[in-house]
Amino acid sequence: MKKLLPRILDLAVEIQQIPAPTFHEKERADFVRNLFKKENLSDVATDPVGNVYACLRGGEHPPLILSAHTDTVFPFSADLTVTRTPDQIHAPGLGDNSLSVAGLFGLLWALRAQNITLPGDLWLVANTGEEGLGDLIGMRAVVDRFGREPLVYIVLEGTALGKIYHRARGVRRYRITARTQGGHSWAHYGRPSAIHELAALITHLAQLKLPEKPRTSLNVGVIQGGTSVNTIAPEASLELDLRSEDPQALETLIGQVQTLMEQANHPGQIQFTTEMIGNRPAGEIPPDHPLVKLAIDCLAEQEVQPQLSIGSTDANVPLSQGLPAVCIGLTTGGGAHTAKEYINTPPLEKGLAQLVMLIKRSFQELS
Repeated sequence: MKKLLPRILDLAVEIQQIPAPTFHEKERADFVRNLFKKENLSDVATDPVGNVYACLRGGEHPPLILSAHTDTVFPFSADLTVTRTPDQIHAPGLGDNSLSVAGLFGLLWALRAQNITLPGDLWLVANTGEEGLGDLIGMRAVVDRFGREPLVYIVLEGTALGKIYHRARGVRRYRITARTQGGHSWAHYGRPSAIHELAALITHLAQLKLPEKPRTSLNVGVIQGGTSVNTIAPEASLELDLRSEDPQALETLIGQVQTLMEQANHPGQIQFTTEMIGNRPAGEIPPDHPLVKLAIDCLAEQEVQPQLSIGSTDANVPLSQGLPAVCIGLTTGGGAHTAKEYINTPPLEKGLAQLVMLIKRSFQELS
């Protein structure tokens, strides 16, 4: 197993060097597709949303799905410089999620090195649309394709070793737009500005009292609008991210946001409109579910302390449909979604061993 680690890490860096902003994963997907073909896997194909599929043929048992998302949060202009130290690799997008895409191949190599023939088909999927406004489009297509046929869905994230995401946190995203008549900053001074009105709404949003239990959050991540410095802005918009551990708390927060918008509306002067731009559904399987217990055992075998967690990952889709799914990690690290992202390389050995064991035992014990 240890001999495979340099090969996996080198592949992860090679993948990381291919820019893959959400909705623009094609070059990276093509690279993965070619690697699948070189590995002589069956049924290598790309679907309409850009997911790449490959099958390691096994026996007659139901199949298992293992996925890793190809997209990153970084634009094409991002500096993707890689810095290596003996125990770390620093590179934007490496842990989230290039390492996990490389992990699909690491698992394959490990199974072949141990001459393991699985009792069912193992589908490896490099999926799109996990980050940003992708709204899990790739995983939705995966679940639409396979439905309830698979034993389980297992989702890989690079730097979540030790965590077992068996609960899916609901996320709702909106684009809120303010529109006014606009005008000249001097000649029409006194008319409402879309930017000013939007800023006032943001202030009210920030003043909402959110519960700590269940944990609930609100974030304005993007604002845009206006025409010029001397123009009263006729239009401005924001992108709002709402999350909660509890679906009812999330619905309550959505209602509070809607109330603030209604209060800010002044017909004929200022009009607010809302567009939902993301809906990551909630769901869960219980901590005593056989898949969760198996994931715990596989971590414990590697002397890694398991931590049952809730998160917003590709696993949201199958979990929201009552399908058995977990999201697990391959190593540890930090700085995700920043230019200072890094992974710790030594824990990858345990992360890979955990994954191999989870795949093998899922077929053996969950069929």
